[in-house]
Amino acid sequence: MVNPPRAVRAIAERLEAAGFETWCVGGAVRDALLGHPHLDWDLATAATPDQVQKLFRRTIPVGLDFGTVGVLDDHGVMHEVTTFRRDVQTDGRHAVVEFGASLDDDLARRDFTINAIAVSPSTGEIRDPFGGRADLERKLVRAVGVPDERMREDRLRALRAIRFAGRLGFAIEEETWRAIERSAPHLPRLSRERVKQEMEKTVEQVACPSRALVLWRESGALGSLVPLLESQDDVAFASADHIPSPGRTRRPERVDARRLRRILSLFLGLDAARVRTTLHDLRFSNADVRTMAKLAEHWTALFESVSTALTESVPDDATIRRWAATTGRTQLAAFLRLAEARWDARRARGLDAPTPARTHSVYRRALRIAYRDPIELADLAVDGEDLQREGIARGPALGKILRLLLESVVEEPARNTRDQLIDRAKNLAPNVERGTGDATRQG
Repeated sequence: MVNPPRAVRAIAERLEAAGFETWCVGGAVRDALLGHPHLDWDLATAATPDQVQKLFRRTIPVGLDFGTVGVLDDHGVMHEVTTFRRDVQTDGRHAVVEFGASLDDDLARRDFTINAIAVSPSTGEIRDPFGGRADLERKLVRAVGVPDERMREDRLRALRAIRFAGRLGFAIEEETWRAIERSAPHLPRLSRERVKQEMEKTVEQVACPSRALVLWRESGALGSLVPLLESQDDVAFASADHIPSPGRTRRPERVDARRLRRILSLFLGLDAARVRTTLHDLRFSNADVRTMAKLAEHWTALFESVSTALTESVPDDATIRRWAATTGRTQLAAFLRLAEARWDARRARGLDAPTPARTHSVYRRALRIAYRDPIELADLAVDGEDLQREGIARGPALGKILRLLLESVVEEPARNTRDQLIDRAKNLAPNVERGTGDATRQG
């Protein structure tokens, strides 16, 4: 039984009392029929946007050109109320709509049968002109009407079909799948922002995103939209499945971190410069690109050696300090979590990888070491000004000496005293300034 929340029924009652036919539509109806929780209850109505705005005191003009008004309930929760409409023109990216349609016209313009079911919030009547309930029972994603026409109306529907199939564990109906394949060459017409949003929704909503990404690849969508990933292997895709959820917390920063790590996990092992370019092209923020591209660089530098070290034995503290010095202490945890996901994916396929017990133990040790021991230039007991005051070096040689001092301290933190570092710097300076390359053998 579909039972919309009381606040949704109250909005519908006011619309119907004013003489406007009103129905609950969309994902909330689908999920309610499946017994899944859903918070975003949307309504379709015969009222125009102007009429909706006049009936309710608190509204938000979400998309007036498309007939959508956000109505705030008594608790401040927004519900989208959209006028019955039909598409009169579309270019595969944008639609021109016409109001004054019937409910059946409105449902006919929707993408898939499972999303084209309406329920009356006042009577509980279900309107299902395209057999959506039967497709829910058959666990099938099927286009409304002619699949090729639905894909031409909005090219994003090809990706949405795959996401719904992955999220719900459904199959894609054969003719709908063929239409998706035929739509793939046209997908570059989508804005990069819409492609990015669909990738983000996929890794957020699909428990095992690799299943959806494999369908992206098999349909041709991946090659059209993110060609860098087309050659990526299935283990890399499966790594996203093993990025842990943020648990019971829904704090935005944790949800965002998981989403970015899941997306980045798909790219790891590929050329870091091309990863950076692709993420920029997908319109990720500059801050997110910097973070993800840096982790991709660390992956190229470290992953194989870290995997070997953990497979063969328990690494010593100096080894872990070298890892932390490469990633920096603030990115070490993210790097190791991404590595754990890759190892989990490898073990699931019977491939060699460090044991979970060892990786979990080393993860805890690594974080303690990274925040306890000197691993960055700022941790040194001396800085460039100290060396200059001692007359040891200036210019480029100064930076080289400081990096060599850090290498020495990473190997043995007890060396991180002012007197020891000054003495060591004095020994290093002559060879560094001559550029003999023998500096690392001094002191």
